[in-house]
Order: sequence, then C-alpha cells, then structure tokens
Amino acid sequence: MVVRALPFVGDDAVLVAAVRAGNRAAIAALYDRYEAHVMRTLVRVLGADRELADMHHDVFVRALGSIDELRDPGALRAWLTSIAIFTARTCILRRSRRFWLRLLPWYEVPEVEAPLPSSEVTEALRVTYTILDGLPVDERIPFALRFVGGMELTEIAEACGVSLATIKRRLARAEAHFTEQAREHPALSDWLEGSARWGAPKKR
Repeated sequence: MVVRALPFVGDDAVLVAAVRAGNRAAIAALYDRYEAHVMRTLVRVLGADRELADMHHDVFVRALGSIDELRDPGALRAWLTSIAIFTARTCILRRSRRFWLRLLPWYEVPEVEAPLPSSEVTEALRVTYTILDGLPVDERIPFALRFVGGMELTEIAEACGVSLATIKRRLARAEAHFTEQAREHPALSDWLEGSARWGAPKKR
C-alpha cells in the first residue's frame, strides 16, 4: 500500500511557522504555492533568459536559508518577490553590459500561463528587453515591473526596498530613456500611443 502525504493546509503565517519547524510538507507547499509567482517576477525583469530555471531555484534556496529573517510571516508573497528581484538584479550586475541578456523566442519561456502571443507582440517584447538592456539596473527593474508586470508603485517600492519617491524618480528616468529609444522601433509604436495591448498602468 502506498501512503500519500496530505496536502499542507494553512495560510502563509501557518506555512512559514511550519517551514521554520522543518516540516517537509510545508517546504513542498511553499514551492507549490509560489513557484509560478516567482517565475513570473523573474521573467518580467529579465525577459526570456536561459538562466531563468537556475535563478528560480536560487530564489527558493535563499528563501529557505533565510526564512527566520522574515519578520511578518503574513507578508510571505512580498518577501519572495523581493528575493526574486534581488536575484535578478545580482544576475544583471554580474554580466557584461553588452552580452548579459540572452533572449529566447517568447514561446520558450517556462511557466507562461497565457496563450502564445502573436508575432507582433513577440517582436515588441524582444525589442523592449533589448532597450532595457541599456538601462541602469535600478531603473530597468522598476520599469519592467511597472509596464511589463503591471505592479503598483507601492508594491514596486516595497519589493525593491526603497521609498516610493525613489521609485518614482527612477521610473521617470527609465520611461524617458525607453520612450526615446522606442521611437526608433515600429514594433513599439502601439506602446507609445498608449495601446491597451501593453496594458500600461495609470500612474498612481
């Protein structure tokens, strides 16, 4: 007879307490509950990168290794987002300015939960991340989270560990640079016109 473990039940605070206690079911549940969210965060910052799987793994290794440092167990999701952003930032900084971003066709990105995009959207995404490659890392990250990920400014500030005012300044610089570069690429004309295809959020 095969005995299967019951799924872990409980909110994030209960989950964190169980992980800290070394509960193996809780550790598995932590991954199951947030693996897709972490991957989406990494993809938003980095685009389709060949190291996504390794970085995804690193996020959870770091999270499990520092779980005792989480002050508010109820903020587990936001904390994991911060670790994912830190991991992506570290990756960007360690690569050369010229070659760090290695793009794949968008349909090869792991954990994509939406239908395959059109060729126009694929090209727009490719050009977007090519332009973002030229941004300073502290401007690139909030821009990607805001305009690719659709995150609120307060969420981005919390995830990046800086003030809301700092995020607004960085975002303004990034948007100005991006817009200037994007004018040279027909694939991004819809974005510049405020097309709903990109889902650029209103500023707030």
